[in-house]
Amino acid sequence: MIYNLIRRHEGLRLHAYRCEGGVWTVGYGHTADVNAGTTVTEDEAMRLLREDVAEVRGRIEHMCAQDGVTLSAVQADALTSFAFNVGTEALRRSTLWSLVKRDPDDPAIAREFSRWVYGGGRRLPGLVKRREEEAALYFS
Repeated sequence: MIYNLIRRHEGLRLHAYRCEGGVWTVGYGHTADVNAGTTVTEDEAMRLLREDVAEVRGRIEHMCAQDGVTLSAVQADALTSFAFNVGTEALRRSTLWSLVKRDPDDPAIAREFSRWVYGGGRRLPGLVKRREEEAALYFS
């Protein structure tokens, strides 16, 4: 489920491009060690996605352990998709995470997802849709 959500919103690009935030990106949103000439195959893009998701999930699990938070599998998936897009440090500093730490079932969390819909200073329809799906997943 998590891979499909991320793949749907990141899209597959076999040749490096600059995302809305100006970061070199390839595959399904992979950014580590990417430059203007980077290319990948579909298989490589999927491998990188699995590795990137595992890394983000590990960071979220670490945050949960540090902050005494217990998440359901779908809550962890939703936050993994979110952090895959904005970064785990941005999640850690966010009001969203503050609410999760206080009460992972707080309905106000849904509203916090919807605040993260800007890229390059513009409200992006793709991010609006992604945040709606992440919030729906979180509370499913």
